[in-house]
Amino acid sequence: MRSYQIDALNWLLHQHQLGLNSILADEMGLGKTLETISLLGFLKQYLSISGPHLILVPKSTLGNWVNEIQKFCPSLRVLRFHGTKEERIDLKPMVREKDRSWDVLITTYEMCVIEKGLFQSVDWNYLVIDEAHRLKNENSKLSLVLRRFSVKNRLLLTGTPLQNNLHELWALLNFLMPEIFGSQSVFHDMFNLEEDASLQQKEQMIQQLHQVLEPFMLRRLKSDVEHSLPPKIETILYVGMSSMQKELYKKVLVNDYESIVNSRAERSHLLNLLMQLRKVAGHPYLFEGVEDRSLDPMGEHVITNCGKMVLLDKLLKRLKEKGSRVLLFSQMRRVLDILEDYCNIRGFEYCRIDGSTESVDREEEINSFNAENSTKFVFLLSTRAGGLGINLATADTVILYDSDWNPQMDLQAEDRAHRIGQKKTVNVYRLVTEGTVEEMIVERAKLKLRLDTLVIQQGRLREKSSLSKEEMMEMIRHGANEVFLSTANGIQDEDIDRILESGHQRTEELAHRRFARHSIVDRLLNFKIDHSSISVYEGVDYTEKRKELKQLILNEVTLVSSSRRTRRGVIYEDPNAAHEESAKSQKVRAIVKLPSMFPHQFYAKQRIEELAAIAQKNFEDPSYDHTAKKWLSEEEEAELSRLLSEGFDNWRKADMLAYVQAAMDFGPKAYDQIAEAIGTKTAEEVAQYAEVFWKRGP
Repeated sequence: MRSYQIDALNWLLHQHQLGLNSILADEMGLGKTLETISLLGFLKQYLSISGPHLILVPKSTLGNWVNEIQKFCPSLRVLRFHGTKEERIDLKPMVREKDRSWDVLITTYEMCVIEKGLFQSVDWNYLVIDEAHRLKNENSKLSLVLRRFSVKNRLLLTGTPLQNNLHELWALLNFLMPEIFGSQSVFHDMFNLEEDASLQQKEQMIQQLHQVLEPFMLRRLKSDVEHSLPPKIETILYVGMSSMQKELYKKVLVNDYESIVNSRAERSHLLNLLMQLRKVAGHPYLFEGVEDRSLDPMGEHVITNCGKMVLLDKLLKRLKEKGSRVLLFSQMRRVLDILEDYCNIRGFEYCRIDGSTESVDREEEINSFNAENSTKFVFLLSTRAGGLGINLATADTVILYDSDWNPQMDLQAEDRAHRIGQKKTVNVYRLVTEGTVEEMIVERAKLKLRLDTLVIQQGRLREKSSLSKEEMMEMIRHGANEVFLSTANGIQDEDIDRILESGHQRTEELAHRRFARHSIVDRLLNFKIDHSSISVYEGVDYTEKRKELKQLILNEVTLVSSSRRTRRGVIYEDPNAAHEESAKSQKVRAIVKLPSMFPHQFYAKQRIEELAAIAQKNFEDPSYDHTAKKWLSEEEEAELSRLLSEGFDNWRKADMLAYVQAAMDFGPKAYDQIAEAIGTKTAEEVAQYAEVFWKRGP
């Protein structure tokens, strides 16, 4: 163990002797797992306290925790509690047995909620919660379940103890010491400042808050204690849009032009528009019908039709030549699908983890990548599923294909490589599509991170955690004029060395421009974003040119609406065409077109299929009246239409899983936060889905 890890062990033992619950908040990559294992090992070896201990972890780190305990403290007997309903039947008697064959039970948050009755029946010595910022909402299902457990000592592990506001800090402290931090309103009143508070008042408040935290929290940064760790260098690489992306970006703006030229749009509508624009910046093939299906699906068009892919192709070829190994992160699973196709096109060996990857498969992928002399070049990871608690220090390069709304998620991702055991400088490349909403998202994220100077280094003290309508409007308008005035391909055919040099310069310029010392402290303490440059593109302030922008959009609306195709019915086929097709193929086509109707989409599948069968039978019956071209009665047709409209055909299984995870994080009614976490749904869509989900069950 390193000296600072021994210091952490001594601090944890001191807390144990005093009977104080604690937050171990060392920066990501400093070894909180080892520090915790050493505590439990010391308790068994020297104090004869062998448990039972309960450790709750993300599914992605379950195998790593088991392996680390077996590696560093094999005397601790581990029970890994995870599996299907049938597999858990065999595990349950082991949890209840009087003469325990284990000291530490490790399971996931999800298993803990599912088997809450089982775990409530045990008197636990230590409850250890990894990635404990999951408890920042005291009304989440996980938090409510854990508060009913019989626990002697509580230890929270998190590299990001605060991600949003003062309330989240109180929620963690309330979970640790409910008898001390019982009143959220009192705590809020103690540390809430008026808008016109002076800098001295703010500094005094922060000092008071530090004094409150000091007895319960230990936090060290890599820069302070781990001097042998190589540096981490971030470079923002800007790239233009392809012609296809510009046209698509323009169409998205045109379809919602009212949102851009006035301020009456609902917040949920603006959030959805932002999501659509982000998808354009990510890859045009994220939209149905854009890809030319006549082309080879593994052809060069996958790369050339997207600015980021062209840049990524140049960058990865250079990294491959240098012998580097790469962690490639994206928020969107469909982007990972495209990146997987790209790896196959270029013949790059890769691994992949996203939110749908099973626990066993995760471990196999991680072990395959980390194996000695591994030939895997790229690890494709979703930012949130692959950014937590995984050690991938065998890679020396991190590429963020897109940026998370919460910059802490990106930091978590970066620190999969920048951690103890890393022997090389870690280069982080953040890809940003120039002249789009992505520029503003990155700027906002960087401002949020500057609040590290508050409360605790990775925390922030503010009451504003979500985007305001005004911020979203500015993001959407940013670069819109340029898109409408230019249709030329924005991808520059530059050498990768020149691109990297330009990226370094622009990253430094951005840092210098953003963090002018004189005004930044007051601005960040209040978390007020200076909008003075948000509407500026290439030196032109487009805030004053809104009328011009409105006219440009209206012109486009006129052109698009005059050439827009008429919508066609999607339920019934033309009977004559159907009979002609039948004569050709000797096969009668289904008269009612039904969606897939997966269980998580909550269709009334049985009744819908009954109505479809009635329509099909009538259509194929020669004695049935075909002149009206109606194969159901008016009541049956109305029922079928209603039932089809009640299903959630645009919800994929990954969306449902993301919803469940976010609902546990933020609470089932935190629709705005859940929508941001899912990344593809509006708050209104989440609310509609949630109503059915909790009535009919997952």
